[in-house]
Amino acid sequence: MKIHIVKIGGNLISDQKWLNFSLKEFVKLQGDKILIHGGGKKATLISDQMGITPKFIQGRRITDKETIDLVVMTYAGLINKNIVARLQSYYCNALGLCGADGNCLKSCFRLKKNPYIDYGYVGDITNKSVNTYFIKFLLKNNIVPVLCSITHNGKGNLLNTNADTIAAWIAISLKKDFKDEIELHFCFEKKGVLRDLHDEESYLKRIDFPLFQIIRKNHTIKNGMIPKLENAFLALKNGVSKVSIGHPYYLNDLNNKTIICL
Repeated sequence: MKIHIVKIGGNLISDQKWLNFSLKEFVKLQGDKILIHGGGKKATLISDQMGITPKFIQGRRITDKETIDLVVMTYAGLINKNIVARLQSYYCNALGLCGADGNCLKSCFRLKKNPYIDYGYVGDITNKSVNTYFIKFLLKNNIVPVLCSITHNGKGNLLNTNADTIAAWIAISLKKDFKDEIELHFCFEKKGVLRDLHDEESYLKRIDFPLFQIIRKNHTIKNGMIPKLENAFLALKNGVSKVSIGHPYYLNDLNNKTIICL
């Protein structure tokens, strides 16, 4: 059995037209499916409207008490339920979840490795975080899990967690606990990882780890693309069958995307 794990983010979520298109392509995937979404751009928009200035370090959001309330409302509420409703309209029986639902994603507060950086209500997940048997139960009953990037620590705290990291660890954990073929797709509004941000056709067709180190060092990639690629390689190194980064238009296409390889 093949399981597709698809993470969508960026303008695919903040633009309703692109979101609808992405979900239609997601529904076409053959085999079991899991959708993971972030919503950082939408959260930033709402944050601006509320007069809350977002703060980032290396592409990761600083989440204080005020911000965690905002992102929970945005990710687990507004975005998640909008996605689920749209999938239902495409005859895809989806169930919207955050990490606390069914105890599906447990995390822990991020350790302060740097005393000058406090990420706040940010959760990190590990190889023991994913409740694979609950997720597999949903899949066996033809229910498509739609997970947002809110986890919990088992002590009553909701935590903001990088959606790319969630997608990678779900893929890794399912591969470890079951024998399924796992394909991980990171989808955003570009064809793939671009050499030139101003040239849509400059995407790299393949990236191996040595090339990743080079393009990170020379700043070809920056901000959110760095943790995305880090998680892509983490998944491959832990047995995930295929990992790609690209536009949802090519979800069912072996080409026209960036393929991650070791």
